[in-house]
Amino acid sequence: MTESNNSEIDVDNLMQKIREEVNKHKFKHLKSTTTNEFSISKDTFNINYIKALLENAQSRANIRTKWPDKLNRFPFNLNPKLQKIILKIINFLFKDQREVNFNLISCLQESVTLNQQLIEQIETLRMQMEYRLEVSDSRVQSLEDRLGVSDSKIQSLEDRLGVTDSRVQSLEDRLGVSDSKIQSLEEQLKIIDNNIQSMDNSFNSFDTLVSSWLTDTKESFDAGNSRIEKIDECLKSVDNHIQDVNNRLSAIDERYTRNDIYLKNDLIQQKRLISLFLEEAQRRLPEPFNQEQLQTLISEDQHLLDTFYVAFEDQFRGSREEIKNRLITHISSVEKAITSTGNVPIVDIGCGRGEWIDLLSKQGFKASGIDINVAMVQQCQNLGLDAVLGDGLEYLRSLPDNSLAAVSSFHVIEHLQLQKLISLIDEVLRVLRSGGVVILETPNPENLIVGACNFYLDPTHRNPIPPPTAKFILESRGFAQVEIRRLHPMTENHNLENPFLNSLLLGCQDYAVIGWKA
Repeated sequence: MTESNNSEIDVDNLMQKIREEVNKHKFKHLKSTTTNEFSISKDTFNINYIKALLENAQSRANIRTKWPDKLNRFPFNLNPKLQKIILKIINFLFKDQREVNFNLISCLQESVTLNQQLIEQIETLRMQMEYRLEVSDSRVQSLEDRLGVSDSKIQSLEDRLGVTDSRVQSLEDRLGVSDSKIQSLEEQLKIIDNNIQSMDNSFNSFDTLVSSWLTDTKESFDAGNSRIEKIDECLKSVDNHIQDVNNRLSAIDERYTRNDIYLKNDLIQQKRLISLFLEEAQRRLPEPFNQEQLQTLISEDQHLLDTFYVAFEDQFRGSREEIKNRLITHISSVEKAITSTGNVPIVDIGCGRGEWIDLLSKQGFKASGIDINVAMVQQCQNLGLDAVLGDGLEYLRSLPDNSLAAVSSFHVIEHLQLQKLISLIDEVLRVLRSGGVVILETPNPENLIVGACNFYLDPTHRNPIPPPTAKFILESRGFAQVEIRRLHPMTENHNLENPFLNSLLLGCQDYAVIGWKA
């Protein structure tokens, strides 16, 4: 391998050729530099000489305006006027020659200028060539240095190739020994392959046994799963049955709870009547009852259905929390009235179970209620609320003028005759302070379901009052800024596409008429 490389590249011959080329280049460069310097200096001298000749010619070519001093001597001493005439004649005769001379002089001057520019460009090119030749000399020197380094690297490479040849020979000897070892290893691998084949056969038989066992086990599990699914279905049916039973028990428990409350309230009422009868009897015995005592006993007849009405309210009115959530919308009106009138009391006519006065009390207002139902007043008092038994109109008549901030009445005015309703509104206007508010809520007959059905669920209702009628009554009795606030739209979805039917059948169930005292 080393011999073949030496035959292809003759390093000594290559180096000799490079040195000869460098010497030739240096000699040419030196010769050209000397010649150029001599020629440029000679050209500069010639141009200066030509410029001097042209200046002399240009001075002689100008128009003669002065008689020459040499001709002023005798016998050429002429009259000055005659001298001027002779000069004009000479200038006229040599006019064409003078123009030719001027043109020639101008051409020569331009030629001299061009020659100067050419000399300057030649000088610039000469300097550039000298710079490039210097750079070339440095590159040639660098190339010589790199060739010297290449000689040493080539020598080192030849040495390494010799070492490589010896290592290759050693490796060939070792490979001869390894062939025998590889032969023995191949025989051992054949033995191992046979052993693996026998093991594969054993594993295949084992896999067959395991597959059959798994198939049997899967069938057993499938049968077990089907039984478990049947049991789950039975348990689900049992759970559903238990849930139905729980629902029925809850309904029964709720019904019995209501009945128990009704019976307790009714017993309390009966005990109250019996106690009242016994007290009156003890006062008069052995004398008979007088007319006043009989009237006291008769007046208690109006409370015989009080417990019934409490049970009716619990069934159809809704829970206390539900009613409170509905009444929250009126808090803003009460706050405005309190701000205008000062922290004076609020009265709720027909307070019922006391949801509204409870809500007002928790807001920090002075709220009290009055109702004709003994059982409901007792419930309010048991909750710690300020409630009294009595007629709302008579209670308002007992109050002084301008003593209240607000008067409210929820689902009461539909129980009253027109004359009593107007009397109630007149008394409300009297007892309110300026800036006070009245809030009257009642079922909304604009909803046909309410006006035709739900209104008559309460057997004590008289007639529904349309919103315009209620507004007219308040305005006619002296209230200002009267507004109708429609409340509690129906939540049932009957999929009615007609907006008109929606407003008639699914509109607001209640409305409030609100008036302010000026």
